[in-house]
Amino acid sequence: MVVGVLHIELSLASPTSLKEKRRILKGLMDRLRRRFNISIAEVDHQDSWRRASLAVACVSNQSNPVYQVLSQVMNAVERDGGVVVLDYAIELR
Repeated sequence: MVVGVLHIELSLASPTSLKEKRRILKGLMDRLRRRFNISIAEVDHQDSWRRASLAVACVSNQSNPVYQVLSQVMNAVERDGGVVVLDYAIELR
């Protein structure tokens, strides 16, 4: 069994409150869940309305499909107009 984790640091330009930040992130995370069948959660910067840190998890019996899914998730996040990717890392175990 292979577990892959994608950690993404994001900057959000448009929100003016934590409520607006949560709305933007919820929409992004819901779209990613539906499209890729992954687990995703905000894991840091919950008190900052301009920053977010997301963790994405994927499990499979081989490493190649896990890496492909996490790479596709990363590409989808980069194409999203509501966030800017500051940094990311993919880890397979």
